[in-house]
Amino acid sequence: MSDILIVERAKHFLSALRHCQVLGLRVMQADAQGLSLCLPYSEKIVGNPETGVIHGGAITTLMDTTCGISTVCFLPEMEICPTLDLRIDYMHPADPHKDVYSFAECYRVTPTVIFTRGYAYQDDPQQPIAHAVGTFMRLGKDAHVKAGTLRNKA
Repeated sequence: MSDILIVERAKHFLSALRHCQVLGLRVMQADAQGLSLCLPYSEKIVGNPETGVIHGGAITTLMDTTCGISTVCFLPEMEICPTLDLRIDYMHPADPHKDVYSFAECYRVTPTVIFTRGYAYQDDPQQPIAHAVGTFMRLGKDAHVKAGTLRNKA
């Protein structure tokens, strides 16, 4: 699959997630090796108004989304893959007034589960804010979301 198609898939997936639109998440890069997103700094995501430090929930959302959408970089067809498990290890708080970037990749794919790993950073990927590992359930290419419920096409 071409890198252009992978980027389009990632953007399409991201555009369907309302909370990601509110946060302003953007696709920075997507290819067969993985996905990079950007979480722009804004006052809406500040966890401590005195320091301007970004709330951990915004970083968690960034990491869950990056790991989840990285599945479209690897799978030959679009599939719905909800989060089964996500572990995030925070290394240090994000610096105030700076965007946060993330990268995630799929490192193992089975018929039922996809395993991902990634990290969040600001200026230097070698100085991560957080590391994440996640597992995502494969529902198959025929699974659809309709009116808030998940169903398999039969």
